[in-house]
This record gives sequence, C-alpha cells and structure tokens, in this order.
Amino acid sequence: MELKTVMIEKSDELNLILGQAHFIKTVEDLHEALVCAVPGIRFGLAFCESSGPCLVRSSGTDPELVALAQKNALALAAGHVFIILLRGVFPINVLGAVKAVPEVCTIYCASANPVEVILIQTQQGRGVLGVVDGLRCKGLETEADVAERKQLLRKFGYKA
Repeated sequence: MELKTVMIEKSDELNLILGQAHFIKTVEDLHEALVCAVPGIRFGLAFCESSGPCLVRSSGTDPELVALAQKNALALAAGHVFIILLRGVFPINVLGAVKAVPEVCTIYCASANPVEVILIQTQQGRGVLGVVDGLRCKGLETEADVAERKQLLRKFGYKA
C-alpha cells in the first residue's frame, strides 16, 4: 500500500465539491440535480467509474469546466469519486441537492480553497482517505474579524 496526494487543479474563482457515489447513473443524476437547483448554472462534473471499463464519466454546462473536471478525476483515479467544479455559484447553493442524489455516499469537501486529496493506493485501486481544505489556522478572530465576517455574509446576501 502507498499513500499519495493530488492537488486539485482549479483557478481561485472556482468552487468545487468532491464526493463519492456508487453507481454509473451518478453523472446524469448529479447533472439533473445541479441544473434544477440553480437555473443557468455553469459547472463541469466528472465521476470515476470503478467497475467494467473503469472510465471517467462526465457532464456539465461549461465545456472548459467539464474538461478540467475530467483532468482532475483522472489524476485522482479513485473508485466512485466525483468532482464538481462550479463557476459563479457557491457550493451552499447546490450542496443540498447534491446530497439528496440517492447514490451519493459521502461529501469530502465543498470549497473555493486549494484542495489536496490524500489517497491510498493498493493492488486493487485507489481510495480517498481525506482532504486538506485550504490553509492552516493562524489564530483567533478579533472583533474586527467578526465584523468583517458579518459584512461579507451580508454582501453575498446570506444574512439580512
């Protein structure tokens, strides 16, 4: 057995959802959930099939994001893992719909941060052990930090 890490390749303005599902129809079901959750959504998704031909299956509404999701999924090459890349949409807007897809088993992270995936490789294949989502904490928030956080949430429309 061997441990590996894979950095998810994406630009800073993109958000991602990384998870695991269990069935080939995951691609179609995730696509439908996303377009129903946010009309006009721009996304790319890819899913690592783990039986039969073991292909990266993909879909989306933005060809650039589909290609990038495919590239990341192929780099991960871990059974039944999916990645969704989002442009102009926060994961909070679609995460409930993604979790509600019957074949979704686990969400590892939903983030705009740099994400590093920790994998285990065995003779059989690869699996996700966990993720490093963003950077290490540097300290405690101050009153000024609290005010800035609250202002940011209101700017995005999540708090009144």
